[in-house]
Amino acid sequence: MAIPEGMKKKISWLASTECAVVLFLAIAILAIPGTFTESRAIYSSPLFMSLLGCFGLNLVLCTVKRLKTLSKPVLIMHCGVILTLAGCIATSFGYVATVNVYEGSMVDQVYRWDKKQDVPLGAELVVKKVNREYYPIPVKVGVLRGDAKDGLFVLKTGGSFDLKNYRVKVEALEFPAENLKLSVFDQGRLMGTCDTAGASTLPPGFPYGFKLVAYQNPSLKRLWVDLALARDSEKPVEGTSEVNSPFQWNGLYFYNTRIDRDAAGAVYAGIQIVRDPGRPYVFAGFAIMGLGAVLSFIRRFYGKVLWK
Repeated sequence: MAIPEGMKKKISWLASTECAVVLFLAIAILAIPGTFTESRAIYSSPLFMSLLGCFGLNLVLCTVKRLKTLSKPVLIMHCGVILTLAGCIATSFGYVATVNVYEGSMVDQVYRWDKKQDVPLGAELVVKKVNREYYPIPVKVGVLRGDAKDGLFVLKTGGSFDLKNYRVKVEALEFPAENLKLSVFDQGRLMGTCDTAGASTLPPGFPYGFKLVAYQNPSLKRLWVDLALARDSEKPVEGTSEVNSPFQWNGLYFYNTRIDRDAAGAVYAGIQIVRDPGRPYVFAGFAIMGLGAVLSFIRRFYGKVLWK
């Protein structure tokens, strides 16, 4: 069946460089509002998705039309771009949701920003523990023997000092309680632990007590949360989440975006849940484009003989 002349002209223009330039400019202009505002709704709008689809169609038609003349590196890059565009379109079927969860509590509803309402997560999400790790903190530790002052030591958490026949290690300083934890050793053997809040596993009659005299403001090194997810009668799945290292479950990514306290002092974690079905295709597309770029570089500087 012969293709009408008018249709041939339309297909030819769709496969042209001019069409690619027009589509690229339209995509760039449409993306400007999303670049300078916090709204990302434009990227999942029907118009933006249609432009990406047309751009992908243009590249497919261009590739087919020039299949015999394109070098292998360029053909590989074309395939990478097409796969990346397909991944971007697939991403539009995902979503972003957020929820605040108190330490030790559970939620099964999250707020979806595309629908602007609370929806079921499909599982019970528990923030088991909020963890903080600080860089070594300079502290002053006072040593008491009964009610009398016996010494003052200046060191950093993680360090230790000698106290008569004992070795005392300053393990950590807990916040916001300002509770200093210590371990006591006798000839290298752990005798027990104690803290400045009064808890102790040291032997009865141990002659020394410890007091936190002063400390410098700490610098946070790492912040993460321990999560658990349970669905119906399935065994709970546990893992950790932090800003750049999400916990993954059932196609969802759980990011820890915030740690704070409410007016009563209760700790809660802000969790962002992302579903992105296009993620693996976008990454694969980037990898293929990178391979094509490397091969193009080799071809340019080492000659076409490698491709015969």
